Amino acid sequence: MSKKKDRGSVWLAAAGLVIQDGKWLMVKKNYGGLKGKWSIPAGFVNAGETVDEAAAREVKEETGITSKPVGILGVRTGVINHEISDNMVIFLLKPTGGSLIPQDREIEEVKFLHPEELREDPATSVMVHHFLKEKEASLLEDINPGDVFGYTSYKIFDNR
Repeated sequence: MSKKKDRGSVWLAAAGLVIQDGKWLMVKKNYGGLKGKWSIPAGFVNAGETVDEAAAREVKEETGITSKPVGILGVRTGVINHEISDNMVIFLLKPTGGSLIPQDREIEEVKFLHPEELREDPATSVMVHHFLKEKEASLLEDINPGDVFGYTSYKIFDNR
């Protein structure tokens, strides 16, 4: 994985939400701004792969679950410190196999959680809370996912 300084000033990431038996596959990272927060498995797109391939790869790497993309939930886009364009495509993925095995290096915990559990847990990330809301397609602006990230602009578009 490349260091932040090697990524340039335009970042592209992918996330994959796997839903199985009504429960959402969530991870708690052990580093960064999402440390200790339930979040959707995600990471940066590598050279030579598509965004949807990156989402499925990240889910497998972080959780041990194999999956395939079936749709796009939305796009998160922001600017960090007035300088870095940080973009993420969030996919809905269908599980195809594997078993829950958290990645040792980055992941503290991995679990399938019912949406109600996520709504009530104070450790659920801002973006997960947004996707938990039942609504039509929308644009969410003027939110702050946490000062630790340094966003000067932050938006989530979703097409549900």
